[in-house]
Amino acid sequence: MAESCGHMTGRRPSTTRNRTIPRSHTRTAAVLLGAALVAGCGLVPGDAKGSDGEPVTVMTWAPEQTRATNMPGMPAMARAYARWINSHGGIGGRPLRVLTCNDHNDSVDAAKCARSAVDQHAVAVVGSYSQHSNAFLPPLESAGIPYIGGYGATEAEFASPLSYPVNGGQPALLAGNGQQLSESCARTVLVRPDSVAGDQLAPLLDAGLALRDRPAAVDLLTAEDATDYADQARRALDTASRAPHGEGCVVAVLGERTNTFFDSFRRLREDYPGVRTATVLGSLDQTVVNRTGGERSPYEGAYVTGWYPASDDPRWEPMNRAINEQAFGDNRIDPTDAGVQTTWIAYEVLRQVVESLGDREVTSGTVRTALDHDLQVTTGGLTPPLRWGYERMSAAGDFPRLVNARVTFQKVVSGRLKATRKTSVDVTDTLTKVP
Repeated sequence: MAESCGHMTGRRPSTTRNRTIPRSHTRTAAVLLGAALVAGCGLVPGDAKGSDGEPVTVMTWAPEQTRATNMPGMPAMARAYARWINSHGGIGGRPLRVLTCNDHNDSVDAAKCARSAVDQHAVAVVGSYSQHSNAFLPPLESAGIPYIGGYGATEAEFASPLSYPVNGGQPALLAGNGQQLSESCARTVLVRPDSVAGDQLAPLLDAGLALRDRPAAVDLLTAEDATDYADQARRALDTASRAPHGEGCVVAVLGERTNTFFDSFRRLREDYPGVRTATVLGSLDQTVVNRTGGERSPYEGAYVTGWYPASDDPRWEPMNRAINEQAFGDNRIDPTDAGVQTTWIAYEVLRQVVESLGDREVTSGTVRTALDHDLQVTTGGLTPPLRWGYERMSAAGDFPRLVNARVTFQKVVSGRLKATRKTSVDVTDTLTKVP
């Protein structure tokens, strides 16, 4: 089952196979439905057929309906996962109950989401996105609720002892992108948001560029929610075009606003034919390339760094089957989106944790203990085997919880994102050099 608790009191207005369900579970579902309606939360049916035990309650949050960063696919994927796992006997034989919350890209609402997870007795927050870790981590840490598979939007997610990341987040992407571009770019311009999260990007990119003694990127700040980037695009192109031997690159890391930037960029690029482009997954995916012209899109030739295999890799087939079974036609769930992919992987981690507990009670404490005691989780090859025991902590001093620093190097070729290397690249050593 899945509940949405995104409409909270005081929220600012938006600016933009199976067996018969046991009768006892039917009564439980009715009670939960009534409670959800009283609380003002929507409920999506999906009790685990043939499962026993108390529901496992978790929360997934992400910003929606904002003028800047929106990740609706993450809570939508969480709800679809709940329907899918419950239709196949539940999670470790128990019903999975998924609460969702909208943090509105706002620190106050991010804290409200965290407090709601505490009030609803969530055993974990799973597969979520927020730029406001300083707001949501303290309530979770006070209540002992683990944060599994966040997007890695802030460095704090790689320092909190209750954070269990499944990828290297923005640190690995930016360090990897710098490493990727160091092979081709004599001068790099970074276009990024003028925000706290954006401030962390330049040093990471520079650490990758420095591997081949490339100079630090020119740091070009812009509004996170701008509707036109013509001025920034021209300044970036002017600067990159003055690179030695014409080997200049423009990196745009603006989340969903990256497409707005490249729309402005497209109109000016003919005057700067030698400038190359780059970004990271999360700011670009295959759907965006398709929508903006395929081979004729402004992304053609762009260097792209991601966390996972390309979206057409057969290792994504289990996720695609679950989406087709439970969310076919839901246009919020794009299987090529890094947020959707991260949510899938995070819930697969949760599934294996709950299964490892057997008949023991599933609480935030038992989930956390399993993770801390070096439980090994596999993801069908989408990531390396994941373990968060103390001895597995990262050598990258500022990112001790970063247990998966592998990234993939890709490039848009003939309108398709294609891997440029057969294997992923570990950027741990690069991250140790971040100032």
